[in-house]
Amino acid sequence: MGKGRLEAFSDGVIAIIITIMVLELRPPEETTWTALGALQWKFLTYILSFVYLGIYWNNHHHMLHAASRINGAALWANLHLLFWLSLVPFVTGWMGEHHFAPVPTAAYGVVLIMAAVSYTVLSNLLIALSGPDSVLARATGSDRKGKVSLLLYAIAIPAAFVHKGISDLIYVTVALMWLVPDRRIERILS
Repeated sequence: MGKGRLEAFSDGVIAIIITIMVLELRPPEETTWTALGALQWKFLTYILSFVYLGIYWNNHHHMLHAASRINGAALWANLHLLFWLSLVPFVTGWMGEHHFAPVPTAAYGVVLIMAAVSYTVLSNLLIALSGPDSVLARATGSDRKGKVSLLLYAIAIPAAFVHKGISDLIYVTVALMWLVPDRRIERILS
């Protein structure tokens, strides 16, 4: 089964998710700096979520490029990932609207951890299809960064009820960990 349609569909869905997210940003009613400043929390959550979606888009592209083939299970695993990513605009808006309150901040973490879990499932499935000596398997290695991300999300979710700043710092830290593109697949392919 070819990978082209899967990648094109996923690219389209992620583009729509980003579009929905930006459409949720409403300009202030007033024309003052104060009115614009009141949107700071919404804008900060938008930036964070945009970065996360960009990270997923970039890594998804590289993963599919390195995978040798896909099957029906991979299609469903990919839909599972896209489902969780499609919830990013909702939790982004909720967290931004309520200034990083505990429940929306924890919900944001739940969506992030579930997206990470579904990405890991998809990655493991593609590695199993491609084989243990495949380009994808060699490039992914032990996936230490992925495991650390899951652990940090698991800490951030309950931490939202202790102090919202802890969760926010963890979400930013994980995004920064992944912001620098993962060159493992590019190195292995070249």
